[in-house]
Amino acid sequence: MIIFNDTVIIEEATHQKWLKWMQDVHIPAVMATGHFKSYQILNVIDSPNEGVTYCVQYRADSIEDFNQFYGKHLHRLQAIHNQEFENQFVIFNTLMKTVD
Repeated sequence: MIIFNDTVIIEEATHQKWLKWMQDVHIPAVMATGHFKSYQILNVIDSPNEGVTYCVQYRADSIEDFNQFYGKHLHRLQAIHNQEFENQFVIFNTLMKTVD
């Protein structure tokens, strides 16, 4: 299984609005692409960073599924996210594979 992880550090004053937007708009749009089977949202409770840190993990069956998402959808969806919360967050992505 492939896990695409977005770690987002969002300003304290914005994090509740961001979380609602992620749950209502962004994550449904990512899932509607059909390239991921499930997702989960985690709140990092021991983050050394200022702001609130979340990890959003999307699970795909294969690297091919992720690559199709990357090629067809990622940049468009990231641009919408960036526009909606410009200068209010820092994000980094990690691509992982489960170990059997």
